[in-house]
Amino acid sequence: MANLVNLESVSKSFGVRQLLDGVSLGVNEGDRIGVVGLNGGGKTTLLEIIAGIEPPDSGRVSHNRDLNFAVVTQRSELPKGSTIRQNVIEPLGFDAEHEWAADAKVRSVLDGLGVSELGLDTVIDPLSGGERRRVALAAALVRDLDLVILDEPTNHLDVEGVQWLADHLRGRRCGLVVVTHDRWFLDTVCTRTWEVVGGGVEQYEGGYADWIFARAERARLAATLEEKRQNLARKELAWLRRGAPARTSKPRFRIEAAEALIADVPPLRDSVELMSFAKRRLGKTVIDIEDATLRIPDGRTLLEHTTWLVGPGDRVGLVGVNGSGKTTLLRALAGERELDGGTRKQGQTVRLAHLSQELHDLPMNMRVLEAVEDVARRVVLGKYELSASQLAERMGFPASRQWTPVSDLSGGERRRLQLTRLLMSEPNVLLLDEPTNDLDIDTLQQLEDLLDSWPGTMIVVSHDRYLVERVCDNVVALFGDGRITKLVGGIEEYLKRRAAMREAGIATSVGSGTVAPRAVAEKPRSSAAEERAARKELSRLERKLAQLDSRAAKIEEKLAAAGSDVDKLVELDAELRAVKSEQAEVEEQWMAAAEVVEAG
Repeated sequence: MANLVNLESVSKSFGVRQLLDGVSLGVNEGDRIGVVGLNGGGKTTLLEIIAGIEPPDSGRVSHNRDLNFAVVTQRSELPKGSTIRQNVIEPLGFDAEHEWAADAKVRSVLDGLGVSELGLDTVIDPLSGGERRRVALAAALVRDLDLVILDEPTNHLDVEGVQWLADHLRGRRCGLVVVTHDRWFLDTVCTRTWEVVGGGVEQYEGGYADWIFARAERARLAATLEEKRQNLARKELAWLRRGAPARTSKPRFRIEAAEALIADVPPLRDSVELMSFAKRRLGKTVIDIEDATLRIPDGRTLLEHTTWLVGPGDRVGLVGVNGSGKTTLLRALAGERELDGGTRKQGQTVRLAHLSQELHDLPMNMRVLEAVEDVARRVVLGKYELSASQLAERMGFPASRQWTPVSDLSGGERRRLQLTRLLMSEPNVLLLDEPTNDLDIDTLQQLEDLLDSWPGTMIVVSHDRYLVERVCDNVVALFGDGRITKLVGGIEEYLKRRAAMREAGIATSVGSGTVAPRAVAEKPRSSAAEERAARKELSRLERKLAQLDSRAAKIEEKLAAAGSDVDKLVELDAELRAVKSEQAEVEEQWMAAAEVVEAG
């Protein structure tokens, strides 16, 4: 396997801050390497050194003599005044329109990244930052390359675009080095992981899941070694005090399998307990929009006579293509934007917090801890009671950074501070619009840990598939048909429906001025009263299922303890069969009620 790029004892610092210290790495043909680490830890710098954009302070970087590569970082700039065609198509050397149009790979990249919709003769200058990044990405991916170097390529892509990019990169034979905080993308695409930490680069085999297991095992071994060192130090001290050391055996430690690392970890969350607590805090009504019509300024209809009842304890992921109106819908739910028709009702006990994509509400004249304490000094989040300093630390602000002026923070740090202030207000309803933007993986894990045990109602708009699947119980989608569609199968079902819509030639919500036609004949809509009754029935059935699960578990424990008592075993087996049969009936009733809610 040919070596493409090699780093030998590379060091790089900015001012007094050492980002890389004596790093030696190699990228081989066919490697798909994910680069992870804390914000500001040196990931982008490492990519730019590999690409030859940034020279190292010391050490050597060598490229294969015939290496053909492309790099797209967050600092990449397209020529001013140029068009998309000049950046993407013309460098390929096609003389006529039909030549590139006949190239399946070029068409796939343009369609998959949504560049075709922008128009090839569009000038770059007026495009948004996200659109420019997609053009730069397309310009790289249409080429035949030995190595692709990408910095946060999933930013500004919707769930569908991230899926396409993952499939595209897995299908290519070239090498890949990619900085990403998207855990699903990392796990799906990458075969190796580099963690930039403390000036060095730790190397792991596999993607996100393998990295997490390996890092946990390294941490356990490090703790073992530290314990051994302390034991030896204590023995040495005892020998100095008492004389000759006693003959003692060293402690023995068993190397556990990866599964054993999580054997004693509790479930992510007790949904029944959280739902019960949320109802006590919120009552029956949270946010209801009934017979709602909502239009976007460009003339498209987002909702048309739609009813959506957001209940206590609901944890919903909202998905859709870029431009489908997710942010507009969130603003309407928050009461920041009036409906064009219908009514919005909010419960009296609701304390709503809306995390927008803008950073306009931060006090730039304060320091980080002051900005957090300006909201509150202590906060209770589910089972956690934290001080302002403790929450700030969990959100990626160690004590050494808590007295940094807000005006000196990076974009990612300001995003974390915005989220920290939001949680300090102790809301019971959270509306989160792209909460993972600019957050590194360690901070994402801390955020998810907090949200797991957060007892309230939550609606999340995010292209981060891992986050949605981790913290949300239900997924709804905007398909451009004027409705909010519940997806029992989650994001997988969303992607299948979108693929079916494309095959059927159904218009998406982006750029269409009218409601898109339906892919299949729909069931009659439920009335608001029917939907409300069905929601209550769903809640009752979910509680019933939880009780039956608990009964089944207890019976199984009794079966294990019954030993060779045949009569007892027969009796318990019959009881277990009856519980399982009742479970099946309740599940069928739940599915029927879910269909009524989905048809609402």
